[in-house]
Amino acid sequence: MSATSIFTGAAFPLGPFVPYEHNPVLRPRGGSWESANLYNPAALVVDDQVVLLYRAHAEDIVSHIGLARSDDGLTFEREAEPILSPVEDYERYGCEDPRVVCIDGTYYLTYTGWDRHAARLCLATSTDLRHWTRHGPLFDGFDTFATVDPRGHDWSKAGVIVPFPMQGRWWMYFGEGALYWATSEDLIHWTPGTPDTEPMYAPTPGSFDADLVEIGTSPVLTDNGLLVMLTNGATRTVHDDGRVDVDYRCGQIAIDPDEPTRVLARLQEPWLRPQTFEDRNGLVSNVTFVEGLVQFRGRWFAYYGQSDTTLAVAVHDPARSWGASVRG
Repeated sequence: MSATSIFTGAAFPLGPFVPYEHNPVLRPRGGSWESANLYNPAALVVDDQVVLLYRAHAEDIVSHIGLARSDDGLTFEREAEPILSPVEDYERYGCEDPRVVCIDGTYYLTYTGWDRHAARLCLATSTDLRHWTRHGPLFDGFDTFATVDPRGHDWSKAGVIVPFPMQGRWWMYFGEGALYWATSEDLIHWTPGTPDTEPMYAPTPGSFDADLVEIGTSPVLTDNGLLVMLTNGATRTVHDDGRVDVDYRCGQIAIDPDEPTRVLARLQEPWLRPQTFEDRNGLVSNVTFVEGLVQFRGRWFAYYGQSDTTLAVAVHDPARSWGASVRG
């Protein structure tokens, strides 16, 4: 298989993105392992097709990772069985929220192993997207909520691997709650660059990521040399009766590879927010949660979960740039 994780022609901010008018592109399918909810996809271009690795589950809410392919980035055919299912104790209640990158013919899949107590960022590798070698949890004793809302035990999610080395090492950006970085010599063993009390990026008070920020998609390199990543941010509203509403929106950050431990810039406003019925209603309502980004046949496709229930796409056509109203 021929796969790519390196795309060209990007800029910061990337966009504008327009949600596809016929979303969702994938829904739960009755009578199967994905009968209840289907969401939060990673994306690759493989053999001139868009490939999604997505999270889904039945009513038991034990997540598996499935695979779907598309010739146009919009209409998908999914495989009948998941490509990764829980087998280890640390993931016995779910393999969740994949991100994937292809480097020298090997697929590096990061995902969350969930045991209904701790969330652990895990790594698996494959050469065919179907047979996976597990390398276990990556960051024992690390809590990416340490400076936000400490969990008091292992908690790490959302790892994206940069598809090329920087400064002689491999880099990963990871975190839910706040963002961190780690490096590796072999793409298998990863070492955090700081303690969990020293994030490289934390929530921004008064903004759409006031209570939580999480890595979204694998980085892309802009034409002027910046790394751009799509992110997820959340705000919480606590009502007088104790109810808590959470709103997830999508942002972007830029990093200079010459200073890869520092966020150089952030998008001040979300480029995607809950708008449609599916965005606003589901297992966890009011959620647009991006995890997959590809450049395919001249356009950018950003794949996201809608309220932890369905899967959608927003498309950026470079022919449509910012400032259309100024140009008339």
